[in-house]
Amino acid sequence: MPVIDYDDPERFVAGTVGEPGQRTFFLQATSGHRVTSVSLEKQQVAVLAERVDELLDEVVRRTGGQAPVPAMTPVGLADSAPLSTPVEEDFRVGTMSLTWDADAERVVIECLEVGEDVGEDGELEPSPEAMVMRVSLTGAAARAFAKRAVAVVEAGRPPCPFCGNPLDPEGHICPRANGHRR
Repeated sequence: MPVIDYDDPERFVAGTVGEPGQRTFFLQATSGHRVTSVSLEKQQVAVLAERVDELLDEVVRRTGGQAPVPAMTPVGLADSAPLSTPVEEDFRVGTMSLTWDADAERVVIECLEVGEDVGEDGELEPSPEAMVMRVSLTGAAARAFAKRAVAVVEAGRPPCPFCGNPLDPEGHICPRANGHRR
């Protein structure tokens, strides 16, 4: 299984390409001239950001605040720059794992390429040739990643105040309004 490893990358961010409603979501790691971009679903980005924050909060709680993990994103680490271009998908993410490496005091995020082999349960499974991107981040860098990822997810189409479904610029047919356009 080929592994693309980023140990304390210069940059690790979530970002998008395209207009709201038609966006493709990416995680992008950068170190020197090496850039890796993997595509994934909006919901995967949202869940990863939430879990990173939960993991960091748990590390702080269990260590009594002794781990090098800030409670909030340090101001100097905020990254609002666009993705490095050209954005070329290295692979599509199927599953992700998230761990805390206590020895290195780092968050480790692994993104596994979506599988192409169908298992006995009918689900796609990773093939032995599936690629993995592994990113190791400090607590501060992980907080910054999570904050940006939440902002990227929330930057999409605003929700309808009645049904919560995304609003298109021309409105939408709201199920709560018996099919009438709002």
